[in-house]
Amino acid sequence: MVNSRKEVLKLLNKTFKDNSYSNILLDSVLSDAEMSSQDKRFITVMYYGIIEKKITLDYIISKYSSKKLSKLDPTILNILRMGIYQLRYMDSVPDNAAVNESVKLTRSFKVSSASGFVNAVLRHFIRDNKTAAWPTGKIDAMSVKYSVDTGIIRKLISDYGDEFTNRFLERAQLRPDVFIRHNTCSCSKDELIKALEGFEITQLSFPPACMCVPGGDLTATKAFDNGMFHVQDISSQLACLILGLVRGEKVLDLCSAPGGKAFTMAQLMENTGSITAFDIHEQRAQLVQSGAARLGLTNITARQGDALIHYDEFNGADKVLCDVPCSGLGVIRKKPEIRYKDTSEFEKLPEIQYAILKNGAAYLKPGGELVYSTCTLNRAENDDIIDKFLSENEDYEKADFPVIPGMPEGIYKLTLGDDVFGSDGFFISKIKRKK
Repeated sequence: MVNSRKEVLKLLNKTFKDNSYSNILLDSVLSDAEMSSQDKRFITVMYYGIIEKKITLDYIISKYSSKKLSKLDPTILNILRMGIYQLRYMDSVPDNAAVNESVKLTRSFKVSSASGFVNAVLRHFIRDNKTAAWPTGKIDAMSVKYSVDTGIIRKLISDYGDEFTNRFLERAQLRPDVFIRHNTCSCSKDELIKALEGFEITQLSFPPACMCVPGGDLTATKAFDNGMFHVQDISSQLACLILGLVRGEKVLDLCSAPGGKAFTMAQLMENTGSITAFDIHEQRAQLVQSGAARLGLTNITARQGDALIHYDEFNGADKVLCDVPCSGLGVIRKKPEIRYKDTSEFEKLPEIQYAILKNGAAYLKPGGELVYSTCTLNRAENDDIIDKFLSENEDYEKADFPVIPGMPEGIYKLTLGDDVFGSDGFFISKIKRKK
C-alpha cells in the first residue's frame, strides 16, 4: 500500500538536494501501476504546491521555529513544509491529521528526535488561526505572498510596474486551464467535441480553433491518439496567427521542439507548403516529427539543426519563427522552479537571442516576415532585442500585426501576462525584410 505523504517527502528531499526537475521526478513516482488515482492526485497537488509555495512556507516556519531554517535537517524542514502546506492550503485535510501524519514522518525517516519540535511548530500555527503577518517592506511582502524570489520581483516591477506585476503574480497562484488547438486538417469542431465527451470544453471566439479544457488527462484519450488536437497555450497559438501564414509558403521554425507551433502553423497553411522545424538535439527533432505524424501533417520536416548556424539551403523563406530559449518568467505557474531563479542567470541570454534573431532574419526573402517570441517577461530579452535589431539592420522594418480583438491596430510587438487572454506571460514581435 502506498503512503502518499512518504512519497511526497522523498520527492521533496531529492528536489531540494539535487535541484532536480520536478516533472521528471514526479513522473517516475506516478508511473507506479499499483498507485490509485486518488494517491496520484494527492501526491501531485502537495508536491507541486510545496514547490510553488516554498518561500511562503519557509517564512511561516521561521516565525514559529526556535531554530534558524539553515540549521534544520533538510528532512525535518521538508516535513514542516508539508505540515504547514496541509494546514494552510488543503481544506480536505483535518488539522489533527496534518499534525499527526507529520509527526509520524519523523519516525519513518529516522529523525524522531524532532517529533516534539515538529508537533510544537504546527500546533502553534494552528493556535494562531493558521495565519502569519507578511513582512512590512513592499518587495519582501510580495516575495512571501507570491513565493517568488525578490530579484525577480524587482525585475518585473522595474520593467512593467507594480500594477502589471501584481496582476501577473496573482494569476500565477492559480491552476492554469489547459488550452488545445483543434486540428482543422483532420476533423470538424463538432467531431472533436463529441470525441472528448465527458470533458468540460469551452470553444473560444479567439484565437480560431482554440478550446479551453479546465482539467483531465487529455493525452490519454483516443481523440489525442487519433491526432484530433494538440495541447498548446493561447500565447503560442497567437504567435503563429500573428505570423500571417498562407497556403503554399516556405516556413522555418528555428527552435521548434516539442513542436506545438510547427503543428499550428501547418494547420494554418492547410497542410500545404513546407515547414522545416529545427532543434539542436536529434532526439527532440524526432519528437516533433512523430507529433506531426500523429496529427497527419505532411508539410513538416523536422531535422537536427543549430539556430545559431546559417544553412544556405534554406534561404528565401517566406516566413520564419524564432521562439527563442529564454528565462521563462512567463510560465512560473507551470514550472514552479523558475520562481527561485537568480536573475544573474539571465544575463547571457540576450546575446544568444539576438544572434538567433539575426540568423533567422537572414533566411527571409525580400518581403518575408519573421516573428520573434519568448515565454518570459524581461525587457532585456524582449523589447530591447527587437528594437536593437531594427536600429542596427536597415534592411528590415516593423511589420504590423493582423487585427487582434481587444488590441490596438498597427502594433508590431505585444507583451502578455495580465488577464487579457488568460494566457502565459509571453512576448511576440514581428518584423519584415524590405523589398
